[in-house]
Amino acid sequence: MADNGLFSLKDKVIVVTGGTGILGGSFVKGIADAGGTAIIVGRNATVGEQRAAEINTAGGKAFFVQADVMKEEDLFKARDIILEKFGTIHGLVNGAGGNMPEGVLQPDADIFSMNLEGMRKAMDLNLWGTIIPTQVFGSVMAKDGGSIVNISSVSSVQAVTKVLGYSMGKASIDCYTKWFAVEVANRFGDAIRMNSIIPGFFLTEQNRTLLTQPDGSLTPRGTLVVQNTPYKRFGKPEELIGALIFLLSDASKFVTGMQLGVDGGFTIFSGV
Repeated sequence: MADNGLFSLKDKVIVVTGGTGILGGSFVKGIADAGGTAIIVGRNATVGEQRAAEINTAGGKAFFVQADVMKEEDLFKARDIILEKFGTIHGLVNGAGGNMPEGVLQPDADIFSMNLEGMRKAMDLNLWGTIIPTQVFGSVMAKDGGSIVNISSVSSVQAVTKVLGYSMGKASIDCYTKWFAVEVANRFGDAIRMNSIIPGFFLTEQNRTLLTQPDGSLTPRGTLVVQNTPYKRFGKPEELIGALIFLLSDASKFVTGMQLGVDGGFTIFSGV
């Protein structure tokens, strides 16, 4: 795999939670292409093993460990397996998250009778699904140095209808990214850094039915998203790789607590 100098991940072991998802699949391939060892962490063993095998067959380095990011015991076991096999961890991509049907408020629903438990579940998955892996894997990285990349959303900085629980979780990640970056710098200097990517609208398992019809045409919501994105399209998963490699590599060694938008201009467009 390529060694691109400052942007190289050669000899770096990078853990990717949510590595069995659509965006996660792009992340692990991008890491392997940059020379890193991609550790795929997710619940779906069939997909995880298949992705690792594809990368290894193509000459890259990948390894799958099954774990649920909401279960500390799963992650501690995963950490021990990774350390036994690779010795250390240089990077963490907190890619697990997303939305769920019970965390969506439809336009005709009573806003004062919304599914509070559903909203809480969506928020918890995104926030605690980021904090818990950081607690488990970050302690290793603090000793040897490394980079943590969180995944936020445009819905954390603009009001996006329907997805309150998801939006609250992503807004919490924005707060956590800045807070953790400062706190960890005060304790470990420049050994460990945390930043986030703010993706625009990319088609994933969780939002596909919100944005597209079964035949692939746009729903009314999908049409609004495209209209309010200056590039007039959804993002492609591989278009997140450049930002990710930058934040994981030595090219970003003096960057911490920052948010890097990859949204086709969605957050800067007034709609007019």
